[in-house]
Amino acid sequence: MFTIEKLTALEILDSRGRPTVQTTCSLKGGFRATASVPSGASTGKAEALELRDGDPNRYRGFGCRRAVQNVNQKLNAALTGRSLADQEALDRALLELDGTQNKSALGANAILSVSLAFARAAARQMAQPLYQYFAGLLGVPLQTLPRPTINLFSGGKHAGGQAPLQDVLVVPRSARTIDEALAITFAVYQSAIDLIAQKYGMRALKADEGGLAPPFASAEAMLEDAVAAIRMGGFEPGRDVSLAVDVASSHFYRDGRYQLGLTAMDSSAMIRQIDDWIERYPIVSLEDGLAEDDWPHWPKLRECLASRALTVGDDLLCTNQARIERAIALNAADTLLLKVNQIGTLTEALESCRLAQAAGWRVTISARSGETEDNWLADLAAGWRGDQLKVGSIMQSERLSKYNRLLAIEAETALPLVNWPN
Repeated sequence: MFTIEKLTALEILDSRGRPTVQTTCSLKGGFRATASVPSGASTGKAEALELRDGDPNRYRGFGCRRAVQNVNQKLNAALTGRSLADQEALDRALLELDGTQNKSALGANAILSVSLAFARAAARQMAQPLYQYFAGLLGVPLQTLPRPTINLFSGGKHAGGQAPLQDVLVVPRSARTIDEALAITFAVYQSAIDLIAQKYGMRALKADEGGLAPPFASAEAMLEDAVAAIRMGGFEPGRDVSLAVDVASSHFYRDGRYQLGLTAMDSSAMIRQIDDWIERYPIVSLEDGLAEDDWPHWPKLRECLASRALTVGDDLLCTNQARIERAIALNAADTLLLKVNQIGTLTEALESCRLAQAAGWRVTISARSGETEDNWLADLAAGWRGDQLKVGSIMQSERLSKYNRLLAIEAETALPLVNWPN
């Protein structure tokens, strides 16, 4: 049993300078732990609600004092002295206390901060590393570590919309360890810095997640420059290093048309465009290729990509069981992009993870554009047997904290990287 003695929260700043929530959970016996929650810029309609203050004179309305107050007062009062059997019992209690479908009463940021802080404190009470605690929740032993997909170039909402694609990421395909994956990525990233200096005459300006953000003329320019950077780094595209692409197409979908640059396309034309990219570039993962509500065409996209690239759902799925079940029934995707704060508690995210894995899908564990230096995501990716880890670039501390934690987990466990792409 785990008995909560106190919950305290604090408003802190994320990597974009916006407020977020940090909570400390104290359990009976002196087991105390703190966790911070991230926040997204590119968000799906079905995501759980972050509670913001709405005061335009303070952080342009993004303040989190109300969410912090909900932890310090309502949740602390309701849960202090309460003995809980496990993580699920805590999370179910949080859901009951909120009582809404989208966590709008207490705020998903408040609820998740308690869920995560409790998990870390419980792991300490059990004298387990956090990744082992997460593996225990899944009920499957640790076997592999996720292969990183690491931001190289960014556009869309992560970079002011200077290019339509949100992210082009490198997949260190030939790497056998996390250490090798990061070394390969460093070489490609530095080559990309040299490339954009030569081609665009600009220094290494970075987007929210650390991807480089020169003024690309088109989506094809982003992809071509990524391939060029791989070659400049001394690697063979498609053999040593492949690409993952986050299209984030909901953000340029209006009235049934996809406005890709100057071209407006219907869904069938968008699928043909994606097919062309897959043929021309070494893309092994394609995220949100269609809009989140374009359900009739997602199965056609999945059929088009077939065995060539993963069909990844982020905004489409929102780590939401009902949406995942619908996608499974329609054969609309084959990979879940799992973001814990999209759904609001660890238990709900775990249920989504299990659902996807039971369907034979792959799972990408993902950070958000607004991150903190907290590194619990690396433990989650290892413990829940993530196939990919999507954290961001290798140039900012809130991203590096996760990669460095993954290096430590690798050193402790000697686990191999997942066999993907294969």
